[in-house]
Amino acid sequence: MAVTGNLFILSAPSGAGKSSLISALLKQPSARVMQVSVSHTTRDPRPGEIDGQHYHFVTVEQFKQQIAQKEFYEYAEVFGNYYGTSETAIDAQLAQGIDVFLDIDWQGAQQVRLKKPGVTTIFISPPSKQELENRLRSRGQDSEETIQQRMAQAQAECSHYQEFDYIIINDNFDQALADLTTIVENQRLKRSQQVENHQLLFKDLLAND
Repeated sequence: MAVTGNLFILSAPSGAGKSSLISALLKQPSARVMQVSVSHTTRDPRPGEIDGQHYHFVTVEQFKQQIAQKEFYEYAEVFGNYYGTSETAIDAQLAQGIDVFLDIDWQGAQQVRLKKPGVTTIFISPPSKQELENRLRSRGQDSEETIQQRMAQAQAECSHYQEFDYIIINDNFDQALADLTTIVENQRLKRSQQVENHQLLFKDLLAND
């Protein structure tokens, strides 16, 4: 029987280290293929970003057409730009036994839960408010106004921590990565997953010869 992949949601305020954790996780040896979902967005590409690899860059008109056709698991407007996750693409990857990670905010997580109640949700938290601000400032990419916007957005994001199945405090990166790896492995070993993926095995074990 073909193995079905797991769907994971990772949410965090900007600067909590979520993207770095996902990147490190995908570089580790794994019994399954793991991929990060490539979202659609209407924002302009940043230097070095490649269409189809980092995001699917589309126009506002194209995005709204996809909304009308109900092509997204979730979508939201963030800082004046639209972001969305393709339902068809995700389902195809899961059917191939690929574990898929959605890098989305709490609003997107709520939308996906309505369509995929069994999705595993993980919240990545910074160790403190001050450390979060320090990380945002250390990038040297954003204006003071943008930093303050991101801090306000971070507080709004953190207020929804109770909606998630797991919480990882990203104080020590190696420990946070180990925690994330454990969550992924535990999900693969859940009874519901094992029964679904090994039906023939259990049928054989329980057969009366």
